[in-house]
Amino acid sequence: MTTPDTETAATLDRADTRVRNDDSFAGAWRGFVDRVRSGDLGMLPVMVGLVLISAVFTALNPVFLAPNNLVNLLFDCATVGVISLGIVCVLMLGEIDLSVGSMSGLASAIIGVLWVNSGVPLPVAIVAALATGALVGFVYAIFYTRLGMPSFVATLAGLLALLGMQLYLLGSTGSINLPFQSDLVRFGQTMIMPKWLSYLLALVPGLVVAVTGWRTSQRRVAAGLSPLAMRLVLAKAMVLTIALGVAAWYLNLGRGLPWMFALFVLIAVVLNYALTRTKWGRSMFAVGGNREAARRAGINVKRIYMSAFILCSTLAAAGGILGAARLASSSQQAGTGDVNLNAIAAAVIGGTSLFGGRGSAWSAVLGIIVIQAISNGLTLLNLSSSLRYMITGAVLAIAVIVDSLARRSRVSHGRA
Repeated sequence: MTTPDTETAATLDRADTRVRNDDSFAGAWRGFVDRVRSGDLGMLPVMVGLVLISAVFTALNPVFLAPNNLVNLLFDCATVGVISLGIVCVLMLGEIDLSVGSMSGLASAIIGVLWVNSGVPLPVAIVAALATGALVGFVYAIFYTRLGMPSFVATLAGLLALLGMQLYLLGSTGSINLPFQSDLVRFGQTMIMPKWLSYLLALVPGLVVAVTGWRTSQRRVAAGLSPLAMRLVLAKAMVLTIALGVAAWYLNLGRGLPWMFALFVLIAVVLNYALTRTKWGRSMFAVGGNREAARRAGINVKRIYMSAFILCSTLAAAGGILGAARLASSSQQAGTGDVNLNAIAAAVIGGTSLFGGRGSAWSAVLGIIVIQAISNGLTLLNLSSSLRYMITGAVLAIAVIVDSLARRSRVSHGRA
């Protein structure tokens, strides 16, 4: 007769009795603590930072957490957040793109010139702007992979060149107003998701976690491994569903969930799937972790770099289109100022490593929420924008320090 103990011992991953296996909630907590101690912080620092920022600004001005103020914050997150998703891709390879702000500004100018001035249909203008972004990324990739030009230098030159193209397209007027009643402008300023749909979408992530966990458990059993602790999976799914449901309910007390932010999250979901569930994503992590080892493993390193640069510039162009929709204009100021800073800072603050090999699409989502929360909170307090730059810079410096210390800890614990 086979007992549960002999069944557990028969599985391949439970054969070594020296390895601690604890599927209880207490065991999951101890595993989390061990990972944190060894430098695998994940998104813990940014989550703690977001809670602290929210608590401070709410204490200073209760309007900060008002539903309608949070809706405006989510609108503002989407434009730079999409750009930051592209930054995550190049940072994962240990590279940088300094021209994303100028690329977004050029895309905004293309929309204004083609759609408003030339009468080109809006979908065609959008495709032209995105294609321009992809072409720029392809040029950067050629400079890097064929000519050996550092990405810092190539994209810095691109920053100036793209800015010049933007100014040339806009001409002496310097600004093109977009039709205020157009679908594009309404999408960027007023379009809100129906309440019932926001509640329905709040159920989807928890359901996906539960189903994915069950399927993974079945595959593990088929491979002779121990099944996942489904109670932990279900608990995670339940907590996630409750959290998202409460968030949707609270936002619906005001205007509701913006469609533009939903688009931003959708792009993040697709990118996260590509990074974690596809061969391309595994190759991205491999090249970012050790380029030479990835090459010897048979990965086409040049193709991976090319895909990252193209994706980064294309997402920058998409962010420029959303920025034009948000401002209802294409102007010389689009993409300038702190767009570069915020896009790069969002990725780093969210947990993407500057050393390459570590990152997530969700790091851009959380990072841009932190940055926009700081900006929004200081605006409500009527404080100078100079203070916003200083605080954002300090948060960025802290994020880099935490990343560096965590990397040292991972190396010392053999997790690098």
